[in-house]
Amino acid sequence: MSNQELDQHKVLGRVKWFDPAKGFGFIVTDENGGDILLHANVLRNFGQSSVSDNAIISVMVQKTARGAQAVEVLEIQAPEGEDFSHIEDMGDGDGEAIAALPLEPARIKWFDKVKGFGFANVYSREEDVFVHIEVLRRSGFADLQAGEAVCLRVVDGKRGRMAVQVASWEAALRTKP
Repeated sequence: MSNQELDQHKVLGRVKWFDPAKGFGFIVTDENGGDILLHANVLRNFGQSSVSDNAIISVMVQKTARGAQAVEVLEIQAPEGEDFSHIEDMGDGDGEAIAALPLEPARIKWFDKVKGFGFANVYSREEDVFVHIEVLRRSGFADLQAGEAVCLRVVDGKRGRMAVQVASWEAALRTKP
């Protein structure tokens, strides 16, 4: 093990903010030591291009001359207090029922954060899946990029198929037995 690896330690914190356009953001913890830099490349290695503000995040941190920096994302959870509560037109699904739905591999067709929605294509299905920004935020994401690979839990809503949860492709692979 190198000295760099020995200097790393696991930290549980909360995303203060993350800006995909700038390529970085910060994590705050209850520990002393100030903010922890979260670089976009470290987040991408985990399989996400963004993370929502206030998401709970577990990372490996290394001290550098410029301060603490996340070097590996271990886990991301939706912001505390968020659940799969009712969003208009999504039908009535409780958290357990939604968690029991299969994760379907998909690719983002487009997503417009300003408009608050976008669409994804689930592999081997013709119809698009609607993705609402609230579902995205409750899943721990801040934004999605066209072409991004994700996994979705989908329900048949009043207007068609709708995502009720978004997971990163890599995170979904890690949950398989």
